[in-house]
Amino acid sequence: MGCVLGALGCCCGSAACSLCCACCPSTRNSIATRLAYGILLLISMIISWIFLIPGLAKTLAKIPALCKGSTVGGVEIFQGQISCEKVVGYLSVYRIQFSLACFFFVMMILMLCVKRSKDPRSGIQNGFWLFKILIIIGICIGAFFIPNQGFAPTLMVIGSICGFIFILVQLILLIDFAHSWNESWVAKGEEGSKKHYCGLIFFTTAFYILSIAAIILLYIYYASKPSCSLNIFFVTINFILCIIVSIVSVLPVVQNYHSTSGLLQSSFVTLYVIFLTWSAITSEKPDPICNPSWYGIIKNDNSTIVEATGNGSVGVSSIIAMIIFFGLIIYSAMTSSTKSSGGKLLGISGNEETGTSIPKSEGGKSYDDEEESVAYNYSLFHFMFFLASFYVMMTLTNWLKPTNDFYSFRQSDSAVWVKIASSWTCLVLYCWSVIAPCVFRNREFS
Repeated sequence: MGCVLGALGCCCGSAACSLCCACCPSTRNSIATRLAYGILLLISMIISWIFLIPGLAKTLAKIPALCKGSTVGGVEIFQGQISCEKVVGYLSVYRIQFSLACFFFVMMILMLCVKRSKDPRSGIQNGFWLFKILIIIGICIGAFFIPNQGFAPTLMVIGSICGFIFILVQLILLIDFAHSWNESWVAKGEEGSKKHYCGLIFFTTAFYILSIAAIILLYIYYASKPSCSLNIFFVTINFILCIIVSIVSVLPVVQNYHSTSGLLQSSFVTLYVIFLTWSAITSEKPDPICNPSWYGIIKNDNSTIVEATGNGSVGVSSIIAMIIFFGLIIYSAMTSSTKSSGGKLLGISGNEETGTSIPKSEGGKSYDDEEESVAYNYSLFHFMFFLASFYVMMTLTNWLKPTNDFYSFRQSDSAVWVKIASSWTCLVLYCWSVIAPCVFRNREFS
């Protein structure tokens, strides 16, 4: 892990590290650093994912003298100091992501009030990657020695709160991305680019078709019986709300004050809301009628979702959520315009251009673009990644709740309502972003 992260940090870190990365293209410190932290979080997620591989405990037990009761050549030995069954599964994800959260929390405190790259702490933000990696590894090793008593339940509560807060932030980024996408393509279309107009039509149509198809499938497999009244309510109310926001986005009064508002954003938000609805429904307790397993749907039988345990796997909805999550992380890192409202709120988008020229380095070195002022709020950036660590933790464990023995997890009703509340919040935020220019007509929203 250290070698991989060290190599990535070298190519994505500060100028001090870029000396050994001549093969990397020259780029700004502000972008390279944000991408490096994003890659750091991605690798931690992959490692957490590896710890969820079924049968990993048996594989570890084959390593001589590692696990208690392991065997070598068919002969059982007991020199091991750990029980391999207790260091894999969902609880290991808790410990790994907890170590990342601790690291980002410390960095958040350390980076308070950094204004420009001349601040000595800026060097810590943009460099010293090997030391950062060693610190994370050290925290992670220490986390595995934390007693289980009370650890998982407490961390589950903290993770649920922080994960939900990050979902709200993610919603802002997603809506900001939809608006930025539409504004960019509309502007290019007005300049005479027919392919961008065709692209707008194509993606808008595709998103609505996928949304309608998904709604039909939700009714067929999850809301086909009167006993599935809660699922019927979720699907129906969100379907109606999506229609309402789509209509609102193209009303004449909205177009007068928000000319770039259109159906592309509405279709994009609609598809995401339907995904959240499906994710919420599949977080309910197993039921052959209202919450069948994927295996049961494919085989057309009455199989239910097997109750997840400490060695459970990652659900399909969680995989999609992780893909969306890291897509937005990359988007936020690459966004440097002050027109990105979501990025400004996160503290990860750039400030206004200062008008000073920034000398660029050659030969793959990163160059300092923050001599006058930082391009993003360092402390707020780490706070968002602190929340993101808990979001990854909860998503990889399918928002399940630890049981009394601390090694198994089960479904929790809170996960359902967190995701449904997120879908409603997304619709409210998007609707407000559309009608705000009409309400506050003297305010600049560009």
